Amino acid sequence: MAISDGTYAFGPSTGRLLVKTSRAGLGRKAGHDLTIEAARWSGEAVVVADDPGRSSVTVTVETGSLTVREGTGGLKPLTDADKAEIKRTLEGEGLLHTAEHPTITFRSTRVTGTLESFEIAGELTIKGQTHPVTVHGGSDGDGTVCGRATVTQSAFGIKPYSAFLGALKLADDVRIEYEVTRLEPLPGPGQAPE
Repeated sequence: MAISDGTYAFGPSTGRLLVKTSRAGLGRKAGHDLTIEAARWSGEAVVVADDPGRSSVTVTVETGSLTVREGTGGLKPLTDADKAEIKRTLEGEGLLHTAEHPTITFRSTRVTGTLESFEIAGELTIKGQTHPVTVHGGSDGDGTVCGRATVTQSAFGIKPYSAFLGALKLADDVRIEYEVTRLEPLPGPGQAPE
């Protein structure tokens, strides 16, 4: 489906939202670069192709749905028990504190570019703190939209995970990647439901 003006919904049934971490510190060979996937999330995009400034995007992620999918590098493979322990650490008070902060939200403030190559400036809220983030992306013209953003954990009051007295730690910057293979049209002003 080609993307045209309108209001669209997207989420895990039509795409993937990934968080990719990398290692730092002297002990980085012992750890893993992680791929973490949001299992429960939703988004809405208003597309105005000839006036991108009138376009907008909102995304909400359930923090408790973040699940370790893969760990690369390291001295030994990541086990299911390791993945479960990482999930517990991620949900704990020291990192995302999911019991108190059940969602992460992104709200665009400005969209520029074209459907093929765009930039979305917006506000990202994690753990009750809101900071600007820029999302880069594009569409292949057939309805697949993908892109990335970089988020600095410490800006949101998250101390990057470390072990072995800081010899092994996660880099402060994490990469967010998304790919949406289908946008679901929503009824909007002047639109009839399909």
